[in-house]
Amino acid sequence: MKILIDFFPILLFFAAYKVYDIYVATTVLMVATVVQMSLIYAIDKRLQMLHKVTLALVLVFGALTLALHDDRFIKWKPTVLYAAMAIGLTIAVWVMKKNFLKILLGSQLDLPDFVWRKLNITWVAYCAFMSVVNGYVAANFSTEAWVNFKLWGYAFPLAFLVGQGFYISRYLKADEPNS
Repeated sequence: MKILIDFFPILLFFAAYKVYDIYVATTVLMVATVVQMSLIYAIDKRLQMLHKVTLALVLVFGALTLALHDDRFIKWKPTVLYAAMAIGLTIAVWVMKKNFLKILLGSQLDLPDFVWRKLNITWVAYCAFMSVVNGYVAANFSTEAWVNFKLWGYAFPLAFLVGQGFYISRYLKADEPNS
């Protein structure tokens, strides 16, 4: 159910773009993201920082896209989000001496500190990579190509998350059997 909620806005955006245009799709994305965040809030009773940032960026960049009738804004939103995540994780670790991944997920995953450090570095690199790739596609390709990249580009995060799962699985402690 949760994964359906995660992909809900992008799938509706893609469908609206294919049937109408980028401006209708942007409106659909904005509404779907508000609905998505409302559902997450109803389930979890809170929104994490990433949810809040995503919502704000979708609404701001979407509003600019619609108000100025310029699709460049919505196309650059993922670049800004990924860059902000890479910068935020970097500043947190090297300036504030805090690992936000561990703060966010430490209650769910019991991992050694060196694994949390490696995960943080990997996430910084991944977010920087995705920021650059989205920026390149947004700047050098048509809106049609960018929309297709957004849909099929979801292979990147899925592959990344599966790889992360394989990496951390060897460090997770097995549940003790009941005697």
